[in-house]
Amino acid sequence: MLKTLRDITQAVASARDLQYALELLVKRTKQAMMTECCSIYIIEEQQLILSATDGLDPSAVNRVKLPVTQGLVGLVAQREEAINLADAASHPRFKLLPEVAEEAYSAFLAVPIVYQKSVIGVIVVQQVQARQFSEGEEAFLMTLAAQLAVAIKGLTHKVKSGDSLQQRYYTGTQASKGIAIAKALVLGGQISFDLVEQQTQSAAGEELRLQEAMSRCKDLLVGLSQRFDREKDEEAASIFNALLLLLEKESLGGEYIKEVRAGWCAETAVCRVSKRYIEHFESMSDLYLKERASDIRDLGQRVLRQLIEPNKIFLEPETPVILIAREASTTLLAEFPRQKLAGIVTEFGGANSHASILARAMGVPAIIGVDGILSANLEQSLLIINANRGQVIIEPSAIVLSEYQSLIAAQEEQQRQYAQELSFKTVTQDGKRIYLYINSGLLSSVDSETGSDSDGIGLYRTEILFMIKQCFPGEIEQLEIYRKVLKAAGNKPVVMRTLDVGGDKPLDYFPIIEDNPFLGWRGIRLSLDHPELFLIQLRAMLQAAIGSEQLHILLPMVSNLEEVDLALIYLEQACQELTAELGKKITMPKVGIMLEVPVLLYQLDEVAKRVDFVSVGSNDLTQYLLAVDRNNPSVSPLFDSYHPGVLRALKFAVERCNEYQLPISVCGELAGEPIGAILLIAMGYDQLSMNQASLARINYLLRRVSQTELNLLLAQALKLNSGEEVRLLVGQYCEQKGLASVLS
Repeated sequence: MLKTLRDITQAVASARDLQYALELLVKRTKQAMMTECCSIYIIEEQQLILSATDGLDPSAVNRVKLPVTQGLVGLVAQREEAINLADAASHPRFKLLPEVAEEAYSAFLAVPIVYQKSVIGVIVVQQVQARQFSEGEEAFLMTLAAQLAVAIKGLTHKVKSGDSLQQRYYTGTQASKGIAIAKALVLGGQISFDLVEQQTQSAAGEELRLQEAMSRCKDLLVGLSQRFDREKDEEAASIFNALLLLLEKESLGGEYIKEVRAGWCAETAVCRVSKRYIEHFESMSDLYLKERASDIRDLGQRVLRQLIEPNKIFLEPETPVILIAREASTTLLAEFPRQKLAGIVTEFGGANSHASILARAMGVPAIIGVDGILSANLEQSLLIINANRGQVIIEPSAIVLSEYQSLIAAQEEQQRQYAQELSFKTVTQDGKRIYLYINSGLLSSVDSETGSDSDGIGLYRTEILFMIKQCFPGEIEQLEIYRKVLKAAGNKPVVMRTLDVGGDKPLDYFPIIEDNPFLGWRGIRLSLDHPELFLIQLRAMLQAAIGSEQLHILLPMVSNLEEVDLALIYLEQACQELTAELGKKITMPKVGIMLEVPVLLYQLDEVAKRVDFVSVGSNDLTQYLLAVDRNNPSVSPLFDSYHPGVLRALKFAVERCNEYQLPISVCGELAGEPIGAILLIAMGYDQLSMNQASLARINYLLRRVSQTELNLLLAQALKLNSGEEVRLLVGQYCEQKGLASVLS
């Protein structure tokens, strides 16, 4: 049975389109269950549409539509449970549809197809003999329906009518708010190295093609390297310099040419060399050398793309594009200047993944989890992405395009209005001073405006430096980066988080394979297990801060007091070593922990004896409180930072920290959301750290609210039953204050 289920599911998932998949499904299911009829109905706009059948009249497919309030199939959809009848015609909800010619069938078994709590279809099997289907048959069909839900949802592309045209749109999950209009640039994932091998009759001609492709690839890599050199982002520039070295004739570039001279076409040459060296490096036991296979794969992909899709990613700098890709990585985002990246759409990824957080930090509208977008042939198509609603509109009509252009203009005017007050301190109407900091990671995003626009850097994500390198950065390299960050912040405080990888933040050169990475080897756990790496980072931070008191060090993913004690021992060791080496006293910086693991909520009295401050990582704290993997699309609707239980935990944290005179801030995504900021201020938080793109909006909002009013609002919010009710309550408050537009 398991093999049959797997075979049917795989066949449907790999089908070229929805109709073919459904036809395959009913045919295979009928055979597997040895019955006489199998049909599938898909729900669209509260109607069940007969979408495929093997046993009913085929001419009825896509013509027969049944309201979900009628018939046995409708009853299955309404109840969201199976119906198994020996004689269907005797049931009071039976509705005869003459056009489908089902009069001959008596036995009836139907089960719902449910995707993320919503019924998207019903699968039905029927038989002439009046008998009830067995428990085993019912279990088989239910299991099949559950396995098929994701595949069918992925193949179902919504169609929207507008302006007498059929206007296509796709839906996904908002990762970063905003609206953008631009042409699509599709980077369709990897090009297979298993292309059919072809020989050439003109080795000279193929070598010329290869040389031209390599030259274009080299120009691109040089341009990227120079851009990051200009932005003094050495960590990003080094990635592309490493790939340039591999293109030289003494390296892989020369190997490609040898294969062409041996009689192979250029594409085959690149594939043969790439596969040979990837296999060689992946077979090595040394982890660092093993991971060099990724460099070889990356370079081979780039050269192949220039052979197969020449000049695809050479765009004029002033031409904005909407990037469509399988998944957005830190490196992929780094390849695009901000002014050239209008938006991001991906098939995979989580709304709270690190890539999504980076998109928000860059202020780039982004939608993730858009099923089927890569196979839609959208290259150079005009797109509108409305990330606020999770919609991608393909080739919009003139009227729709005009409406969105007006909407973007209105939002830009709104942003200018917010920006006019950035120079003013954030003080509520009843005189409460709120300190707003920024979150940052890439050096290029820490600019000279940081010092004037914010109260400092509340979170500098040092892991991004590690993520875009090909190996662990050394002490001198880290020192130079940290110095630049501190300098960019002027005399304002900078909170540097120690290496926080694992979970959704992998290092290509240091793979961590775990069944449950979010509960595994990440954050401070990894650093304490590798003191040689931890000490290098601490030494670099301490040296960068010599002569100032800006530096604050933040320890991530702390789950027990012993981790804090050991980290402080290593910090003291780094101070003593540098004092001895440099002949000058190294000042111990303020040290804090991230409050992400819920157990520490109940040990804040002990935490206060050890550290100088606490910073709440609202994303992970929410994840662990709700037991929801924030990157898993199957449960992502359950991830809700406004859940009243989460809000109570946040209120408990600030009350305990105030009691123990332990400064506390919030550096998670919640701090940069208008509703989140309102609730946090109501709880008593007066330090919020957010993406720079959110700073002006939050400053504008908080200068127009009253702490006293917010206290009353919070009291109501904490009594509610769901996050949706909380959003509605705060939305009504903002509407009464004339601030509804700030929430959009």
